[in-house]
Amino acid sequence: MPEFKVISTMKPQGDQPAAIEQLTENFRHGQKHNVLLGVTGSGKTFTMAHLIEKIQKPTLIVSHNKTLAAQLFEEMKELFPENAVEYFVSYYDYYQPEAYIPQRDIYIEKDASRNDELERLRLSATTSLSARKDTIIVASVSCIFGLGNPEEYKKMVLPIRKDDFVDRQELLRSMVNLQYERNDISFKRGTFRVRGDTVDIYPAYEQFAYQVEFFGDQIDAIHLINPTTGDVLSDTDKVFLFPAVHYVADDVTIEVAVRGIKTELDNRLIVLRNQGKLLEAQRLAARTRYDIEMMLEVGYCS
Repeated sequence: MPEFKVISTMKPQGDQPAAIEQLTENFRHGQKHNVLLGVTGSGKTFTMAHLIEKIQKPTLIVSHNKTLAAQLFEEMKELFPENAVEYFVSYYDYYQPEAYIPQRDIYIEKDASRNDELERLRLSATTSLSARKDTIIVASVSCIFGLGNPEEYKKMVLPIRKDDFVDRQELLRSMVNLQYERNDISFKRGTFRVRGDTVDIYPAYEQFAYQVEFFGDQIDAIHLINPTTGDVLSDTDKVFLFPAVHYVADDVTIEVAVRGIKTELDNRLIVLRNQGKLLEAQRLAARTRYDIEMMLEVGYCS
């Protein structure tokens, strides 16, 4: 794997070399908790970068807010230009959780607005974690929430190789299973389009797209293209397409989950109806059955 390598014209100075050596020794001796103290501008980020270079381990950096996380991300990206430095924060610009006001019998539905670029960066982060060892993730506390099963996510990765014989319809079905949508008119992240013997794929985590050219059932060429202009940026012999969303599972896993949800729903509806809470039972049934339908149709619900 590529090694973590700090690229900078500056060298550790003052107390920094001693701090780097002490932290490295502590890590190698299994000391889990260490504190690096310093005033603003004393080079703590620079010191931590050299620590990462010393220990050569994939690293998660957690910040208490998006602003500081963005600053750390830019600094780490500048110090590690040859490694995968990723940014992982909440993708919501606005979030209204569902609520119920019993005094007025008012139900407020969940509402949210997602930031497309932040969602791309989150998917890019998990893609790098799955594909590379030289990865640094700068995150907010959003990273503590679950994202589904990592093994299921890795199993869904779709390899596409030049000269392979592939049934094109099977390829399209595989992309749909990865939560990509076919859209021959509006080409955007998380979609693909089909034009003659060419399949264009816009990964949800990239800023470029793939163009796969077929000759019969054989993949004749794979290009990296500008998704806006269609200009070819470069050629490649293989690509690995990762899911367009984090929550992915195979059909068997979904079917098992749905059976369990239906059983639990039936039991809960009996309890509510026996208590005379018919309105609550109706709301629970409607919401849960909608989520079940979403899971069966698109593979996940939100």
